[in-house]
Amino acid sequence: MSGDRELFDVGLQPERTALAWRRTALSVALGSLVAFRLLPELLGNPSWSVTGFVGVLCAALIWATSEWRYRAFYHHHVSRPHTPFGAWPLLLLAAGTFLLGLGATVLALALVLP
Repeated sequence: MSGDRELFDVGLQPERTALAWRRTALSVALGSLVAFRLLPELLGNPSWSVTGFVGVLCAALIWATSEWRYRAFYHHHVSRPHTPFGAWPLLLLAAGTFLLGLGATVLALALVLP
């Protein structure tokens, strides 16, 4: 194996993953804004607007964390292509998105079921 041959190809997969997380964050933000607008009117209690606000904050956190992960991954593999990178930020993103989806499902069931 040649010494100047690079083993790691940065490629487009990290960029596609970052774009997918951006779409996820935008979807969560849009759903949260709709909830922020409609839930207080449908349920008659202004405290339901907190749900939309929390969702928008989660969407911002998902966006920022995914952007940080993409930049860290790219910088890490361009400067040191043979060292592994931890996956804990991705695990936190996945767990946060799961919990947000679970909360949205419970909220939707609370609205549908009498």
